Amino acid sequence: MSLADMPLIEKPAPTGLLRLCLRLPIWLYRLRCGWVLNSRFLLLTHIGRRSRLPRQTVLEVVHHDRTTETYVIASGWGEKPDWFRNLQKTPTAVVTVGRKRFAATARCLSGDEAARVLLVYAQRHRRAFRALAKLMVGQPLHGTERDCRLLAQSVPLIALRAGRAIV
Repeated sequence: MSLADMPLIEKPAPTGLLRLCLRLPIWLYRLRCGWVLNSRFLLLTHIGRRSRLPRQTVLEVVHHDRTTETYVIASGWGEKPDWFRNLQKTPTAVVTVGRKRFAATARCLSGDEAARVLLVYAQRHRRAFRALAKLMVGQPLHGTERDCRLLAQSVPLIALRAGRAIV
């Protein structure tokens, strides 16, 4: 059976200790120490789809296009995370990267766009790509073009285009 024939496993959203650990970086931003995470992570402040209240999560930056000031993030648990569904309903958000804070508009990348971004990420961060791919889809992926296309089928990528700066 080839890799393309293997079914992708969609992992359930994290719970318990893993969820707590994934939420700890939010406190770094709240304490105005987000710069410690450099530009590899960002704090996404989005609006709850039901509550209409601000919600926050810290996500890894998969790609940053400096010419368009667009940050690309991945939804490692598919379309299930609340932040992803919230952006689907209200695609405007506030993004904090290091010491920069700005309004942003979100859009989902197409499969081809996502595969290209994932390929660049896999080339820059080989170990992280392999570990995250296994965590996200339950299969070892090695960062080939074919692997990136496969991963893009189950891991949506979202582009956050910077708008006005917020002080």
